[in-house]
Amino acid sequence: MELLLETVALFCLKLAYETEDSSPILRDDPIMSDYEREVFGLLVRRGDVEGIQLRVAHCVDLALVAIGGADTPLGRELRRLAGEMGSIQVMEQLDTPLVALKDYLKAIQ
Repeated sequence: MELLLETVALFCLKLAYETEDSSPILRDDPIMSDYEREVFGLLVRRGDVEGIQLRVAHCVDLALVAIGGADTPLGRELRRLAGEMGSIQVMEQLDTPLVALKDYLKAIQ
């Protein structure tokens, strides 16, 4: 799950900060320091669903700004998918909405 969380964060930050004329954002980029696999691993081991949701929500908010906000077609779908993840109460239920969020973010890159 840690890799999946890191991937969602990476795709969000790519949308928010990567430009055509700049170097691509990679997993070892300093911008990923709060969203790297080890950070998410700690949250997963603690069972901190709320902490995971807050970190992912922050990244999604950055991506939403980059795609024109929650009122655009892309933004509405991103907000819907993030909302599904935000409504989860237990760790075991995070996988399905995270995969959907990751797939969508990858598709709109």
